[in-house]
Amino acid sequence: MRTSFVAEVSSNHNQDIERCKSFIETAAKIGCSAVKFQLFKVDKLFAPEILSRSEQHRQRKRWELPVEFLPVIATKCKECGIQFSCTPFYLEAVDELRPYIDFYKIASYELFREDLITACIDTGKPLVLSTGMATLEEVKQAVDTIQRAGCSDFTLLHCVSGYPTPAGECNLSAIETLRKNFNCNMGWSDHSVNAGVIYRAVFRWNAEMIEFHLDMDKCGAEYLAGHCWLPRQIEPVIRGINDGLIADGNGLKAPTACELSDRDWRADPTDGLRPLRKIRESWRW
Repeated sequence: MRTSFVAEVSSNHNQDIERCKSFIETAAKIGCSAVKFQLFKVDKLFAPEILSRSEQHRQRKRWELPVEFLPVIATKCKECGIQFSCTPFYLEAVDELRPYIDFYKIASYELFREDLITACIDTGKPLVLSTGMATLEEVKQAVDTIQRAGCSDFTLLHCVSGYPTPAGECNLSAIETLRKNFNCNMGWSDHSVNAGVIYRAVFRWNAEMIEFHLDMDKCGAEYLAGHCWLPRQIEPVIRGINDGLIADGNGLKAPTACELSDRDWRADPTDGLRPLRKIRESWRW
């Protein structure tokens, strides 16, 4: 099994296209297979009753990803050999993203959006769906929507929508609950910024995808909330997991290449001394 890592830029791009490019380069360098952005418009994300009363929510307009960035991001991803994914938050965004992305991601907060899920599936592209805050029955309703729309290539991410999420509330065993109920690709969308949590998700619960929020330099719009990894933090985790996964080998009990030269240096059964008698006379330093 190979675990794919998806670096979630979210709104840490700060509406700077050069910063977007740096995120893509960094995600590829630290071992990610995909980088993910979000495409939303604040006035299509929150109800007018909320926007009229909340300056904090209105200020999120500064977090929007400009649509004109999409072709530039797509080109940069191809140059870096990494997939481009994005979360659409309004229906028109599905078509705006379609020429550029490799797969869609549906956020936990949009779990009830049957129209959005169906529109993504109608493009024929793969779909990833996060399940934060959801009950098993609510996930089932979303999966029913996916399957009715004719999609068989989808991934569910167990997720806890706490920013950040305490390790004790990650409930990673729910990955297996979802896998048994829906028989699909499974993963973990991380908000814990805890290496132990990610190791556990992969090595105990066989997460096939790990999504995590990435910031470059503590200057991203969402960094202070506490759920974003820095490259120097996540890179050794990705490397360690990849090393751990290839360490399984083929299961055959036989000498490996790195130990062949030592076989003759085992103790000889006739006198208990090293190396074996057959090489003692011919051995030269």
